[in-house]
Amino acid sequence: MQVIFGVIFHFIGGFASGSFYIPYKKVKGWAWESYWIVGGLFSWLIVPPLAAWLTIPHFTEIIAATNGGILFYTYLFGLLWGIGGLTYGLGVRYLGVSLGSTIILGLCAVFGSLIPSVYYNFFPQAGKDTITDLFTSHWGQFVLIGIAVCIVGIIICGRAGMMKEKELEAGQADVADNKDYRFGLGIFVAIVSGILSACFNFGLEAGKHMADVADTVWMANHPGQGHFLYQNNVVYIIILWGGLTTNFIWCMILNARNKTFGDYTDKKTPLLKNYIFAALAGTTWFLQFFFYGMGESRLGNGASSWILHMAFIILVANAWGLVLKEWKGVSTKALITVVAGIAVIIISVLIVGHGNSIKADEQAKAKTSINITDHKSLTSIIH
Repeated sequence: MQVIFGVIFHFIGGFASGSFYIPYKKVKGWAWESYWIVGGLFSWLIVPPLAAWLTIPHFTEIIAATNGGILFYTYLFGLLWGIGGLTYGLGVRYLGVSLGSTIILGLCAVFGSLIPSVYYNFFPQAGKDTITDLFTSHWGQFVLIGIAVCIVGIIICGRAGMMKEKELEAGQADVADNKDYRFGLGIFVAIVSGILSACFNFGLEAGKHMADVADTVWMANHPGQGHFLYQNNVVYIIILWGGLTTNFIWCMILNARNKTFGDYTDKKTPLLKNYIFAALAGTTWFLQFFFYGMGESRLGNGASSWILHMAFIILVANAWGLVLKEWKGVSTKALITVVAGIAVIIISVLIVGHGNSIKADEQAKAKTSINITDHKSLTSIIH
């Protein structure tokens, strides 16, 4: 049951992330940098502490009591992730919601799911799965197979994108619906974004101490109710400060370079609607990690949680790409290819979910075995 809830929470988070860019398409008359930073203020500055305040009593005290080194590395990874998040917006702009999200999040899934496991192989910590655990355990092998299948799905979707590019150049596809499509620049931006976006998961690992404190306090006050669903909300605050720093600096540079500071007060544009849609996009974006934390607390495995989260985002983003007719006018072959890629990614999610089910069963059996042993020991002492 824990695994089922974990998968459901990851799906909700993936839906939020795969959908957050849609409200931005309703913003009229603003430059990209203007609506991106307005939405970002909600994503990284306003909503995270509000969520922590609603779910974690005295969260500011947890942050204040945390070692400075932990805060620094959590912030640093947030800073690097911010570059990935910044280029994510550009990647989606140049490649479209479906293809851009697929490539970026696919790379992010691979790096974000495997590198922490490699790290813990050299610096072991209790409760953390290492790359050796994944290779040597039955459940871990399923997780690795799922990651490999996910990569295959990403490659297939990428192939579909290349087919779309050729058809655009040949004038076969509907250019009006793909006016910003630039495959060469987009693929470069997507690769940079995909690698650096994985730093968010590294930030979660770096700030895990704060989540553990929140979890320990909650379990002490709620015995027998499992781990704290919202433990990661305190970590998000520090990571997202890093993301805000990167994005704010870059957007201000673009505002100055493009002379778009006037967007924020331009009465010729629908100002109220623009602010509302940007705020909606930013809030929706944050919800992905709100539910990611809930899912991770139920699955208890960083590698599989991350790959599930990314895979669900890819699925939702591609679905939106079809709904928004980003593939309008392309050949049937290209459309079938992208649908096949989505299907393969769905299979990868099922495989990873099965691996987690095996792990949950093994842990339950181990716990039962320990309880039986303890009972027998107690019985022998009594008699």
